[in-house]
Amino acid sequence: MHQHRLNLSHTEWRRMRLTINLSRSRSQRSAGYTPSMGITTTNRGNAMSDQPQQVPAGYRQDHQGRLVPEDLIKPIDKARDELVAEILSQALPQRDLLAQFKHKTIGDIQAFVELSAEQYGVKLGGKKGNVQLLSFDGRYKVQLKQHEHITFSEQIEAAKELIDNCLNRWTEGGRPEVKALVERAFRTNHKRQLRTAEVLGLKNLEIDDEEWQLAMKALVDSITVAGSTAYINIYERVGDTDRWQHISLDLAAV
Repeated sequence: MHQHRLNLSHTEWRRMRLTINLSRSRSQRSAGYTPSMGITTTNRGNAMSDQPQQVPAGYRQDHQGRLVPEDLIKPIDKARDELVAEILSQALPQRDLLAQFKHKTIGDIQAFVELSAEQYGVKLGGKKGNVQLLSFDGRYKVQLKQHEHITFSEQIEAAKELIDNCLNRWTEGGRPEVKALVERAFRTNHKRQLRTAEVLGLKNLEIDDEEWQLAMKALVDSITVAGSTAYINIYERVGDTDRWQHISLDLAAV
């Protein structure tokens, strides 16, 4: 209840500030005050200018790069701008803290894996795989997952050609289900990229055909790991059950 009162007070304060600004603006107009009507356009679209535009005192730069006199900006627009700036001033440090937490946690887990391996005289090198750590009381679980980004080299074209040859030879004998799987596997997504999982799924088809086996070799040779992304997942056990509750660090889930 106390937190709710704080939020309500904060909202009332903002509304009061906006009301004061609106009243001040009306008073200036009643007294015959006429704001300057000039709006200066900056050189925002100039490709030669890489430096941020210097905004002179008494002006604000709008989303089109124009310099607008402060006295021409509506109080509600100023209040909106101040609110966005206030939110961003709190959000950006939180983003940086999460990035630091992720980087440190990954380093700590990898160091612990190496320490654990040293008990057996093993020195690990290179990137570590997926790791799961459990607290002593079994209440908490931390997972480090590495997701590899797989692409295909030009050899995938050779694999596709060999597969097409097989399909053409098999036309008389049927195998429509294989043709459907191949067509679905080589259908690109909205980024015009091959669907990795479906292409790799062709390797699981047990087809005793020499040309097909050669196509699968070309497919395997075409696989390239373009990079990887590390994910940290933290869980808390639900009571004494075998179920786990994900401890979310996602803003949308808290």
